[in-house]
Amino acid sequence: LISNMKLMNISPSIIDAIVLTHCHYDHTQGVARMLKEIGRKDIQVIAHRDIFRLNFVTEPYLRHVGIMPGDSREEIERAGGTLLLTKDPVKLMSGITTTGEVKRQTDFEQVGIALKTIEGGEVVDDQMLDDISVVANVNGKGLVIVTGCSHAGIVNIARHAMELTGCEKIEGIIGGLHLVDASDVRIKRTSEELAKLNPKWICVGHCTGFKAQVELYLAFGERFSPLQTGMQFEI
Repeated sequence: LISNMKLMNISPSIIDAIVLTHCHYDHTQGVARMLKEIGRKDIQVIAHRDIFRLNFVTEPYLRHVGIMPGDSREEIERAGGTLLLTKDPVKLMSGITTTGEVKRQTDFEQVGIALKTIEGGEVVDDQMLDDISVVANVNGKGLVIVTGCSHAGIVNIARHAMELTGCEKIEGIIGGLHLVDASDVRIKRTSEELAKLNPKWICVGHCTGFKAQVELYLAFGERFSPLQTGMQFEI
């Protein structure tokens, strides 16, 4: 991230807060280094209260996929971060908020990967309750929803965002949808339900998967575009 920011002439010093969408290392690794690059103390790091739990997969082999030691609670605080850990929405600025813990409403959206955690000394399925997104309510346009991996399900996230803000219009959706290993049935249903919500545009990539991107293109046409590193959005 820091290398890409340098290529785009974006200084870390402009950052006032960091939102961690969920615990996975590919969304959290480098936080402590980024805080050091920012060079100020008391930068707020916002995340779900359970983000530091143990998170792992057992297939095809046992592997830790949660926050790495270099970005532990202690390392973040040592680097100048102030942790705000909560299941509730957090207002970032006027018109922009985190979703907080997302209410699961649909019967077809799952976490998207066989994740495990430890509860009461037992290995259990991890429902990824720490999966949060950022929502901007843009005057005269509607909601812009920015996701990490959408482990909570993008339809759940969109509905939750609409209920949270009281806005029934979605301008755009940006991020990952974690449909890369989803069944054809789930991909089709997701596309259909998103079409009902009628976002003006969708720009998704990362863990979305090629098949899901094709399905979304067929459903949304020119309103769909693949998400690429370094893209900038003017809303």
